[in-house]
Amino acid sequence: MSSIPQKTREYRLPKADGFHNLTLTEAPIPQLRSTEVLVKIHAVSLQYRDLIVAKSQYPMPQKENVVPCSDMAGEIIALGAEVKGWSVGDRVCSNFATDHIFGDATDELKATSLGAPVDGVLTEYKVLPAHALVRVPEHLSYEEASTLPCAALTAYNALMGPKPLKGGDTVLVQGTGGVSIFGLQLAVASGATVIVTSSSDAKLEVAKKLGAAHTINYTKVPDWDEEVLKITNGRGVGHIIEVGGPGTIMKSVNAVRCGGSIGLLGFVAGTADVSMLPVHVIVKTIVVHGIFVGSRTEFEDMNRLISAVKLKPVIDKIFPFEEARQAYEYQASQKHVGKVVVKISKD
Repeated sequence: MSSIPQKTREYRLPKADGFHNLTLTEAPIPQLRSTEVLVKIHAVSLQYRDLIVAKSQYPMPQKENVVPCSDMAGEIIALGAEVKGWSVGDRVCSNFATDHIFGDATDELKATSLGAPVDGVLTEYKVLPAHALVRVPEHLSYEEASTLPCAALTAYNALMGPKPLKGGDTVLVQGTGGVSIFGLQLAVASGATVIVTSSSDAKLEVAKKLGAAHTINYTKVPDWDEEVLKITNGRGVGHIIEVGGPGTIMKSVNAVRCGGSIGLLGFVAGTADVSMLPVHVIVKTIVVHGIFVGSRTEFEDMNRLISAVKLKPVIDKIFPFEEARQAYEYQASQKHVGKVVVKISKD
């Protein structure tokens, strides 16, 4: 690129009572510090989190008039004077929390999460600290790579937590949203047998094509936990990707094996009586693992697996930058299987 842009078009949320408030504005690009890079953003993927940030229902701090969204892929177009190991033209993603390099998350690290406590990536250009960057796997497009930072890494850490997934393990994945589909793909890639639940037979057909060994339509089989026990000959599954939260976790503790692991990463199924949860966890010696996305080094670990098996993210629909509101609307409709992406750059 011959000259460095001075301005960027970006979306902001001047009022946080719904995504109808998304407003496209123009802003100056900040001066690069010596350890930062300027990234031209090519694609952004949406999360459930983006919907609740837009309604000010996110259970963590969010700034006023925020630039939303956390997940992007783009190319470096300028480097700070002290940046090493990166070049102009490199294809990159940013980690979800820009300062979370390794180890456990802390409150200070969570405060660097894009798209809520700090401005996010629904913008044409973004200044980022070089330490937040990971390389895009060579076989992925920008649109595909934009789905990795939150959905893929959350699923990866749900499977690779305190009791890491092994080949031959059995995994239950709830639903067919972004995190769930990545959970299915990563588990299959690791040699696991995967069971998927959904309310849609059409979505379950997609799951079968991605390698699901068993599928359960929970509207037709409300006691899906008992069905899981039948499939596993009464033993239960070794790992559960739990996206429902209080509304489904009591069924999950019934469906998991003794000593199994539940990766708790969502609360989309509403509330329910969970007063007996501690008893079940103790009696079955279950590990319940809360997931806060992951660190940059975990992102790099995951990308090695993705590259090794040439895993291709599932994208349901791509919207142009000018139709970001429609992309949010489609994400909210829950019609999608996999990810909803906004294409930022036209070249």
